[in-house]
Amino acid sequence: MTSTNKLLLEAKGITKYFGTITALENVNLKVHEGECLGVVGDNGAGKSTLMKVLSGLYKPSKGALFFEGKEKVLESPKDSQILGLEMVYQDLALAGNLPIGENIFLGREPTKNIGFLKFLDFKKIQEMTNAHLDKLKINVKSADQKVEELSGGQRQAVAIARSTAFNAKVVIMDEPTAALAIKEVGKVLDLINKLKSTGVGVIVISHRMDDIFSVCDRVMALFQGTNFAEAQLDKTSRDEVIGWIMGKK
Repeated sequence: MTSTNKLLLEAKGITKYFGTITALENVNLKVHEGECLGVVGDNGAGKSTLMKVLSGLYKPSKGALFFEGKEKVLESPKDSQILGLEMVYQDLALAGNLPIGENIFLGREPTKNIGFLKFLDFKKIQEMTNAHLDKLKINVKSADQKVEELSGGQRQAVAIARSTAFNAKVVIMDEPTAALAIKEVGKVLDLINKLKSTGVGVIVISHRMDDIFSVCDRVMALFQGTNFAEAQLDKTSRDEVIGWIMGKK
């Protein structure tokens, strides 16, 4: 990935107040096509507030968001999804009692008309699910398997598959490997690399330096709600990034 790749998402001067509390102050962020940006910072550094602004859950108090070079005002997460920006939350928000396919297309299911009535097209859901899982090289027994029967890594893969089923251009992942066994972590990181290779821009928020240094191209640190430091991964080290998290340059 080089910075000559198309700029997908840019946040300029993002400030967010909650009453008298300043959660973010003048924060800037960029992510390009096929790039993975790591966002690090201690608890309370402003990472999740920034991601909620980027995904349309919060409106910034000041500053602007640009998507593919055009300024956008996001009124809700639906607006960001329409642009092609998807968020994978730490709790995954999957419906355990539903099959994989219905989770991937939840709220956006293909339907068929019979007379005046609309029905879910289960055959289409299954076909589309199998094609999408194949494309991402995600291995599960079947698209009909219930999510509650899956391992943690498979659930994370389903959440990522759901976020990319509708031609996402940017995917934001909050602690994507936090609750996973070591062998499952590798599979999720492989999936992030797969997304990058298809031109998707990825933002990974993580406390795990192993994750940051294995999939990210660039890392930025937030400290007390502001940009603290940023570098290409090959121009920094774990120790330096850990220092940034603690507010040391």
